[in-house]
Amino acid sequence: MRTHSEPELLGALLAPAGSPPYTGSAGTQPAEDAESPWRDTEARRLRNAETTRQPTSLLTHRRPETSLDDAYRIQWHGAALRVADGARVVGHKVGLTSAAMQEQFGIDQPDSGLLLDSMAVNEDGELHLGDLVAPRVEGELAFRMGSDLAGADVSETVIRDAIASTFLALEVIDSRYGFEGLTLVDSVADNAACGRFVLGAPVEGLVPGLEEEYLTCTVNGAVAAAGFGREILGDPVRSLTWLVQRLASFGTGLRAGDIVLAGAVHASLPLSAGQTVAVSSPRLPRAVLHVA
Repeated sequence: MRTHSEPELLGALLAPAGSPPYTGSAGTQPAEDAESPWRDTEARRLRNAETTRQPTSLLTHRRPETSLDDAYRIQWHGAALRVADGARVVGHKVGLTSAAMQEQFGIDQPDSGLLLDSMAVNEDGELHLGDLVAPRVEGELAFRMGSDLAGADVSETVIRDAIASTFLALEVIDSRYGFEGLTLVDSVADNAACGRFVLGAPVEGLVPGLEEEYLTCTVNGAVAAAGFGREILGDPVRSLTWLVQRLASFGTGLRAGDIVLAGAVHASLPLSAGQTVAVSSPRLPRAVLHVA
């Protein structure tokens, strides 16, 4: 079976809706250089941790010289394994965009991961904790893109005009390495620790002034965390700008229809069975998650 180069693999994962899906299998190793088989092996280690619900040892403990570029390539291999199992890439998450999240994990810059349809929880849906390794939850802002965006020099005006709708979201982060000692490289390799997400009802277009939108996260009706949209890089739209520039460095971009989780406004919260978690704000419909 013909192998796929890593740029080709990323292109296949991010192909527009309706394109033929990536057709890799457990026996396919997308290969670009001598290190690609190792990156594929690391992705399989993470996938095994995810499916068995048993965390694996930190990548940076086993291979401290791993670069951030390596980590993103491991992420692509991991996404390809999920796609080969029937999932579909539906967008991106940007993580570590607030000072609270960066301080919580000791990481000083954003990262990004791929969203798959298998991660989506229906609005007001139920999450089974037993399906995850080390879940925590965050209240976020999110967008759906109305047109394609690509290139390192795309202006913020163009990015704003490309937003088709705005949401509140809850992201359940879940590190297959566990969170203790996690570095940026570990987080990126593990798909930016994305586990599940739930979206509230959309509001058409870009809601103006999101930096002043005040998000409140409740657990069983009690306020557990809160923050303004400006906690996300000063303005949540800057999260999209960062992502478009990051994707441009890989020769790709955002697609019309993509969902983008822009980041959390507060530090992540632990999850327990029996909880109902909700995020609300003055101008956006709330997102709700029931934990079983």
